[in-house]
Amino acid sequence: MRWRDLRRSSNVEDRRDESPSVRGGGGIKLGGVGLVLVMVASLIFGVDPTQVLSLLGGGSTATAPQQRKAPPANDPNADFVAAVLGDTEDTWSQLFQAQGGQYARPKLVLFRDAAQSACGFASAAVGPFYCPGDRQVYLDLSFFQELSQRFGAPGDFARAYVIAHEIGHHVQNLTGISAKVQAQRRQLPEAQANALSVLVELQADCLAGVWGHYAQRRGVLEPGDIEAAMKAASAIGDDRLQRQARGYVTPDSFTHGTSEQRMRWFSRGLKTGDVKECNTFVAQRP
Repeated sequence: MRWRDLRRSSNVEDRRDESPSVRGGGGIKLGGVGLVLVMVASLIFGVDPTQVLSLLGGGSTATAPQQRKAPPANDPNADFVAAVLGDTEDTWSQLFQAQGGQYARPKLVLFRDAAQSACGFASAAVGPFYCPGDRQVYLDLSFFQELSQRFGAPGDFARAYVIAHEIGHHVQNLTGISAKVQAQRRQLPEAQANALSVLVELQADCLAGVWGHYAQRRGVLEPGDIEAAMKAASAIGDDRLQRQARGYVTPDSFTHGTSEQRMRWFSRGLKTGDVKECNTFVAQRP
């Protein structure tokens, strides 16, 4: 991936030296073992771990304003993130403008081990996530190493896919999709609510593919990049993760989609570059 020539975004915040409190307003303080148990239980029962941690921590709490800082200039991983984020900003700004709208650029927060967001406290075990409450993407850079070593999905474009997927959630938030889905989920039984979450995640995969489509047209991608992203999409499918964790799968508990679904929807956005092709909510085949 030819990312070194891309424009760097100035919307990357470095909070890796901060130590967020695990305790929310009146919530439960979780130790390392408690966090692991939450992650395992969330995987087994198909619950979004960020929601569990938010409930246990009592949600977000008011904190004193802190001086945010940019990553150091000699940090290659942070430089990569800024380059990819900058390219997503340029792509989505153009797409929003073409529809008569304006793209609000999100912040991307780098953290280490744990982060406090408007969505509550989250451990790095949750993985990268987007918080609609503060319109920010949260990323522990150690996930890139895990993506390569644990999930067998190395390569720059595999990492870029992860970032672009979270930016896809930001696009959903800006267009009102996230709020509508959350309102519907609260009225549905667990299995149906999970199925709706799957559609949200698959749409974010497709939107990541839309960005990839334009990156490819600009000559950013190199041979092997698409295969790397497909490996990443496959590696984090619900069916594969559940099978690795407990030896069998429970489709009703899926919240992100199967490996096949994630690859297919990312590929759809990548091939078409058309946001309208990413409407997973009306597709005959999710």
